[in-house]
Amino acid sequence: MKTAKENNSKLHINNKHKNGYNFVALCEVYPDLKEFVFVNKYGTETIDFANPKAVKAINTALLFKFYNISFWNFPDDNLCPPIPGRVDYIHYLADLLKSSGITNNISVLDIGTGANCIYPLLGNAEYQWNFLGTDIDKKSIDRAEKIIKKNKLSNAIKLIQQKDASQIFKGILTKDTKLSATICNPPFYKSQEEAMQANARKLEGLGNTDSVESRNFSGKQQELWYKGGEKAFIHTYAYESAQFKTNCFWYTTLVSKKQNAESLVPSLKKMGATKIKTIPMHQGNKVTRIVAWTFLTEEEQKAWI
Repeated sequence: MKTAKENNSKLHINNKHKNGYNFVALCEVYPDLKEFVFVNKYGTETIDFANPKAVKAINTALLFKFYNISFWNFPDDNLCPPIPGRVDYIHYLADLLKSSGITNNISVLDIGTGANCIYPLLGNAEYQWNFLGTDIDKKSIDRAEKIIKKNKLSNAIKLIQQKDASQIFKGILTKDTKLSATICNPPFYKSQEEAMQANARKLEGLGNTDSVESRNFSGKQQELWYKGGEKAFIHTYAYESAQFKTNCFWYTTLVSKKQNAESLVPSLKKMGATKIKTIPMHQGNKVTRIVAWTFLTEEEQKAWI
């Protein structure tokens, strides 16, 4: 019996999922996954990645098997993140911090942590980072808080609600805040209609055209779309970061569209960024990127370390 590769070979060298999935081992730690596993026409064990429940089950199993998580539960209509891609961001951020001499007492702000709390869970499991997670949705905060408490991570992961949906850092950062980095997976779409059209294309690519009304990884409005889409969000993010230039070493965000990343660079330069890096990430046939920037001078960077 073959083991499913799921085209993960281009993941970060430290990614535990770069060689595919061992479904026998995953089902041992999370038996609920068994009902979704089948052998495809190539003789490979896999799941239906167009099925939201199957996707949630395999990602739960990955957390249980590899990241010392024993509880990960949230409503099915909340976004279920793919663990291999999310932990790739963590590994590339670790490389960035290390290249800057930041290896100890790392604190990260996760913007839009969601009900799944995935980045804090992964970052703490892999590198023992401390996290502050923010979200505009109180229910998501409450559900993420339950996950944190159940996994005995309350000392390492703190949450705070962003009560002003028009703001990102205001109301969260203070003049005394000192962060090693920020992390963000911004809403990709401009509207519900655009999100559903993209979902229909994805499901068709996965061979499922029966249920375009549900996303294979689910997701609520604040998780998926933002007025003006990804470009508007990341430019707002960058503008606000410039108001807290010395509070964080590296501001970072995922950017799905190459042209959006390119448009961000001149804006950051105008706002005084001293270093800007674009870090490509490959997940199967999908290419995305992390844009990272700092406003610190060379002297400030040295003093930080």
